Amino acid sequence: MQNEKCKMGSETPVVVPVTEEYHVAQARSAAKLLANGLGLSEVAVYSVATAVSELANNLFFHTSGGGTISLSAVRRNGSVGLEIVAEDEGPGIADVKLAMQDGFTTNGGLGGGLPGVERLMDEFEIESSRETGTRIVARIWSAGAMLQPLKAQAWLAQSKVG
Repeated sequence: MQNEKCKMGSETPVVVPVTEEYHVAQARSAAKLLANGLGLSEVAVYSVATAVSELANNLFFHTSGGGTISLSAVRRNGSVGLEIVAEDEGPGIADVKLAMQDGFTTNGGLGGGLPGVERLMDEFEIESSRETGTRIVARIWSAGAMLQPLKAQAWLAQSKVG
């Protein structure tokens, strides 16, 4: 089923470049604000914040040049959701199946990052190759959420995120 971008004054997603460690906090803040603006539940807002933190940390710590976190409001079948896209240009994940197993780590962490993001979100897709890098798309849905674009737009207009 096709997703529609919600109209929040702009059809362009909020894009947060992640090339410095403090960009992780910027991405997380933008995600929380947009999730709140969409009327997602408090649990969903914190799930989004946790997922974005993990994905942004991966961009900073596992790539040489960082990447981007893109956040978009989406609709499908009367539900409102938030789509998170984390992209980088390399070096790719050598074994995606292995990376999605709890406990697997390449840098001495707990190995719960990507599997945790998958559990927190309603949808999770990952594509990775040595040639093109990694692209992760995650979505969370709330059938009862009401789009509240003014709250989100006010914060975005005052911030330098994206």
